[in-house]
Parts: sequence; C-alpha cells; structure tokens
Amino acid sequence: MIDIQSLETWLWDAACVIRGPVDAPKFKDYILPLVFLKRLSDVFDDEIERLSDQFGSRNLALQLLEQERETREVHLVRFYIPKNAHWEAIRQHGISGLGQFLTDAVREVARENPSLQGVIDMADFNATAAGQRIISDEYLAALVEVLSRHRLGLHDVEPDILGRAYEYLLRKFAEGQGQSAGEFYTPREVAILMARLLDPQPGMSVYDPTCGSGGLLIKCHLRLLETHGVEENGRRKLPRGVAPLRLHGQEINPATFAMARMNAVIHDLQADIRIGDTMRHPAFKDAAGRLQTFDRVTANPMWNQRFPVETYENDPYDRFGLGTPPSSTADWGWLQHMLASLNERGKMTVVLDTGAVSRGSGNQGSNRERDIRKAFVERDLIEAVILLPENLFYNTAAPGVILVVNRRKPRRGEILLINASQQFAKGRPKNYLTEEHIARIAEIYHQWLAGANNHSPIHAIITNEEAARNDYNLSPSRYVSTNGKEEILPLEEAMVRLLEAEEERAEADRALNEVLVQLGLLANGS
Repeated sequence: MIDIQSLETWLWDAACVIRGPVDAPKFKDYILPLVFLKRLSDVFDDEIERLSDQFGSRNLALQLLEQERETREVHLVRFYIPKNAHWEAIRQHGISGLGQFLTDAVREVARENPSLQGVIDMADFNATAAGQRIISDEYLAALVEVLSRHRLGLHDVEPDILGRAYEYLLRKFAEGQGQSAGEFYTPREVAILMARLLDPQPGMSVYDPTCGSGGLLIKCHLRLLETHGVEENGRRKLPRGVAPLRLHGQEINPATFAMARMNAVIHDLQADIRIGDTMRHPAFKDAAGRLQTFDRVTANPMWNQRFPVETYENDPYDRFGLGTPPSSTADWGWLQHMLASLNERGKMTVVLDTGAVSRGSGNQGSNRERDIRKAFVERDLIEAVILLPENLFYNTAAPGVILVVNRRKPRRGEILLINASQQFAKGRPKNYLTEEHIARIAEIYHQWLAGANNHSPIHAIITNEEAARNDYNLSPSRYVSTNGKEEILPLEEAMVRLLEAEEERAEADRALNEVLVQLGLLANGS
C-alpha cells in the first residue's frame, strides 16, 4: 500500500510536468481527469481479476461482462473501461497523436458510463490556443509516464488515502489560482470543523447547495467513519447495519461539478451531485415540486454574491419569507434557501463573511440584513456563531464566520459565540487550524450543547434578549475580546456596506418621491 506522503509527492511531481506550458488556473483541468482515469483503469483491471477468480476463467469473465455491456446494464463492475482507454494502452500509444488519443479515450469512457458524462470528458487534451497546442504531445507523454510509476488499484491505495491526495492536489491548485480558488475549495481544516459541529448520524441526508469540489460533503462522510466506523484489514469501514450518509450537492460551474463527481468516486462514495444554478433553479425537489428537505446542510457559498432583488421577490419556492436580502449581498438569501432545505429536525453549518452577522446593526431605521437576522433570532434558529482567523481562505485574507442554525435547539433562547480569531498556526501562503484548534472549538460547542456552562476565554453565551439589546449584532468579537485590539473592518466588508448604504438611500429616495407626487409637490415621472 502506498502511503499518503508518497502519494502526494508523486501526484505533485506529475502536476509539475505540465506547469510550464499551462497556466496555474488551467492545469488542474488536465491532470485531475488523468488521475481519475488511471484510478478507474486500475480498479477495472482488479475487478476483472476478481471476476476471473469467481468464474474460474478470465475469458468467461470477459464474455459475461461483454454480454452485460450489450444490454447497457453493467453490474459486474462499477465502471466499464473500453480497451483503448486502459492505462496500458495509453502508455503504449507513443508520443505522436497522444493528445487526440487521450481525448478519445475519456470520451469513450463517458459514452460507456453515462454517469460519467460531463465528468471525465470535460478536457480536450488536443486543444489549441492562438493556433498552438496548449499541451504538446511530448509534455503529455511525460505526464503519462510519471503517472505510471504507481498503480491506483483496489489493493494499492485505500479510497480515503487517495481522496486525501486528490484533495492535496486541489489545495495546491488553489494556492496557485488565488482569487477564484474559493469557487471550488474550502480549506480542509474548516471543512473538518464544520463536519464535527454537524455530527452526522447513520442514514442521514446531507446537502450542499454550492458544493464546489465536494469537500464539505466528503468531510461529513469521513466524520461518520470516525464516529461509527471499525478497523477492517487496515481500513476504517462502516460495519454491516450502519447506514451510510445520503449525500446531495449542486454546483453551477461545469468544471467544478466534474471535480465534485470525480472526488466522490475516488472516495468510493455514492453521491447525487447535480449541475445548475441553485438560487434560480434548485435541483432537489419533491414530487409536488417543492424543495426537498434534508437532515443536515453544509455550505460555503460565494460571499457577498449579487442577485437582483427580483430573484427573491418572484421566488416560486417561497424561500425568502423572513425578508428580502439587499441586491449587494446574497448571504442571507443563501441562509434562507438552506433553511427552507432543512427538515423539521435539521441543522446546518454555513461559512460566510464576518459582516453577515453584524451589518445593519446600530443603524437608525430598517436594514434588510439586520431585519432578517432579527427574524432568525426571534424564531430561535441561530445556535452558534464562530469567528475564524484571518487569512485561512484562498480567495480572501479576510476572516469568515461559521453560522450554526438548528431547527431543534437543545439550548432554547441561547446563542453560543466563539471568538476563534487567534486559534491558528502561521502558514505559507495561508494560515491554518491545527487539530488542537479544531478539537478545542468543537469541544466548547458540544459540551455547551450537552448542558455544560464551562467558561473559557474565547467564548460567551448570550440570550436572544441580549442579542436584541445589541440590535442583533451577533459578531463574537463584540462579546468576546481576545487581544484587546480594536477590530479593523476588512476592505471587502467596507465595500459591501457602502453598496448596501447606497441601495438603502436609493430606496429612501424612491419612497420620498412617491410621497411628494401624492402631495402634488413633484410631477409624476420626475
């Protein structure tokens, strides 16, 4: 069995082969499908060996498999890999024409396995830009040769280890991609913390409406393995009788959707990942056309995303009954979508920018985000807010918050606030949470849920009434000071507040004009 460090080093060596000719944001689009194809090919060969032992003959095993294939109902293997897509055929092809051969191979795999369409066949290894090949056949041949150093079969690497290595590649790509990396990658330790807070139980349904590459869903599966799995032949597995999680996700970006599907298969998971615009066209609905509901929801939506107000006002799913968010930031639009997707005993963890829990508080008059927060607090839905350290996320240096919403709070009328802004280790290029930091935050939360009233310098417990007295400002730093320094408003947050203020001023101007028209002091249409 190959260990995780060797696997990560090997895969990064492979990625470095094409770093020269391909821009950092793009080279993941070429290497990830090839790593995936190699795993499928090696596993297929292992399954053929198993079937040969089962039926006593390799020829009989292949004959039965071909008969199944002709009916388009293949059950003997998970994925059928045609001859020209076998890794050995790719390796033996030679340099000339390799790009087209690889493109044909992944497309043939997709034709043979409809569930992989739009997943493995996204890359064109023969693509050109300005009349030149993006990756020459020589570079592709070198990449194939590096990837051929090790097998990725059933007996060579465990799904969870390969999954960690795949995630390592995603993290390395995120480091190189910078601003747009947040579209597909949530830092591993943040995802682990969110899964520990959710504490999913056997058989539960878990949903991520903005699933990126699927990391938050997979961390929920790994958390269930930690709490309910048993060691078997050196691998942690769910024992017979313990139901796995039912994973569901939606992703708007086709390339990222493909990454999520590949990630689930590499982890040997059954996950229902669908492509589409969740806010405008949610994919998971019941037979009556209403939103499907889930036991757990976990998400890291794009922060301060902008949608026209009409998106909320004309919603056919009645998701935004607690208030229409401003067009300048969809944070509380996403929270209302997720709340509508929770069943009556559901819980969710969501990562948002820090301003989502404080914007509008202290303003005179109404403020859309503050008023929606008020509605959440008055309905006793907000269970906890956790302030994260700065410089954790790949698309911003600003800190974030984890918001825990629970339809069945055991501590009614209370909100746990954790200021974890100093719970981090310095890293390059990003800071990170250590296992000790994750354990400390999760322990405070779960001990509080269990009824303990322990004290620590990084948390406070407030009542809903206290939140109301503070005008529904739920920022942990308001209630828990960790370093005595004055809080500095991040630039991104200042811009959002400016846009929100301009939107409120425009609304006030419209309302004033309507009054002046009614009084005859202003001509209609002026």
